[in-house]
Amino acid sequence: MNETPVRPLMRAFLEAPLNGPEIEAKSMEIIDREAPAHSFPPDEWQIVRRMIHTAGDFGIMEAVLFSTDAVAAGVKALRGCRSIYTDANMIRTGISMARLRSVCEFYRRESIICHVADEDVARKARRSGLPRSLHAIQKAKPLLDGAIAVIGNAPIALMELSRMIIEEGLRPSLVVAMPVGFVHVVESKEELMSLDVPFIATAGRRGGSPLAVSVIHALCGLAGRDGARS
Repeated sequence: MNETPVRPLMRAFLEAPLNGPEIEAKSMEIIDREAPAHSFPPDEWQIVRRMIHTAGDFGIMEAVLFSTDAVAAGVKALRGCRSIYTDANMIRTGISMARLRSVCEFYRRESIICHVADEDVARKARRSGLPRSLHAIQKAKPLLDGAIAVIGNAPIALMELSRMIIEEGLRPSLVVAMPVGFVHVVESKEELMSLDVPFIATAGRRGGSPLAVSVIHALCGLAGRDGARS
């Protein structure tokens, strides 16, 4: 019995190939076409739709929250080559240096700071019995004023950042507040969003490093566009 041979999908792709940027552009077109009605202003939508692209989930739209000055603050910080503090090395690795340098040529890998795997931080965590994320952000304190703080993993790091803002007058340029999980996650975001600091956050338990990275990449796109216009 003769069977029709299976034709791999790759054959069809190679007949009408797309490169990486073309695939991304087509994805964004699909998101724009299929997204439910929303009230995000154009610049905020650029960030939200990149988050949708990262998550593959339109439901994320319901969770994204912006302070009124968040996008402008983030664009200004990136164009000013402000340091970026992250609570996870996944974020540090995931942020594209090419995107950062498209906004400010002086960005270097050392501009993205993550202390969570530092030996002195691990040693303090063992001695204190407290999470490394707490000691990591404490170590970064001298660099946080005016920096972009990107929290995509650890609610304890976000809580300590909020404490520094409340008690020590620290003022980051922007906080990306997207820790994920079930313990201290919701309340850590609510506390941060109650403070007078620019933020982009995900309400509730949703978050994670990939979403946090997508926010920085979207802001780079906005900053590069605005820079080209100026």
